[in-house]
Amino acid sequence: MFKQLEFLKSAYTVKQFDKSDKPEIIFCGRSNVGKSTLINTLLNRKKFAKTSSTPGKTRSINYYLIDEKYKLVDLPGYGYAKISKAEREKWAKLVESFLRSSKSVELAFHLIDSRHKPTELDDKLNALLKTSSTPYIVILNKIDKLNQSQLAQAKKRIIEHYPYLVFGENLLVFSSITKRGRKELMSLLKGMFY
Repeated sequence: MFKQLEFLKSAYTVKQFDKSDKPEIIFCGRSNVGKSTLINTLLNRKKFAKTSSTPGKTRSINYYLIDEKYKLVDLPGYGYAKISKAEREKWAKLVESFLRSSKSVELAFHLIDSRHKPTELDDKLNALLKTSSTPYIVILNKIDKLNQSQLAQAKKRIIEHYPYLVFGENLLVFSSITKRGRKELMSLLKGMFY
């Protein structure tokens, strides 16, 4: 598992979307929520997926081919305040077009920062995943920044916000620092593709 990793391409426009029919697992969420870092931790590679200390830096959809079986797709983070409204809308349209047009998406991981309650932008993405009939799992990320009682509170808060979430089923936790949650994601992918 994760023996052959290949960066396929970056897409900045709808015309550049990857058209190959390999199944896609997508990672989406707000800017700076840690999507690329999670991908690197999952694959056990330090700098495979492009990361940046500058929020809002990933402006493209990045495709990675895994073991020639499926693609991991890193969607651009949305909602970073320091870019123009026009640029934000362009990103939103790109993500929306991707979700509506891709026929190969098997599963989406919607990352939410465990330290904060879901924002209006999280709600919009959540609604978009629902209306595009994309199966998805919410991941509370960066849990290493919380103690046990704060984590319990974060789980409770997210389930109150999205009552259909069930911890261990469509709600998981993750930390790129402690690697908590990596085993669960790996066994999920193993069950799907290996």
